[in-house]
Amino acid sequence: MILHCVFLRLKSAMTQDEKRALFEAVAGLQKVIPGIVDVKYGPNVSPEGLHGGFVDGFAVTFESPEARDAYLVHPQHVAVGERIVSSTDGGLAGLLVFDLIL
Repeated sequence: MILHCVFLRLKSAMTQDEKRALFEAVAGLQKVIPGIVDVKYGPNVSPEGLHGGFVDGFAVTFESPEARDAYLVHPQHVAVGERIVSSTDGGLAGLLVFDLIL
């Protein structure tokens, strides 16, 4: 399994409703892209203060590296990804992606 973690530095002007809609769009990909086992999202709640400005994020668990790779090029993921990039402070610089093998 692969844990695909995406940490975001969202624009400060985003409302809570806009954030929720963005994360619900990510979670909705589980219904249309095969191989997604689970999706979690929310704010960083670490008390360490080492977030580097990445205070929101989500994690997608895939059944295999192949499922993750298919997700990356799936048209609906691409559309949600463009929405995410346009919502971050700095475009791609407002994203941090980290994948782990479970």
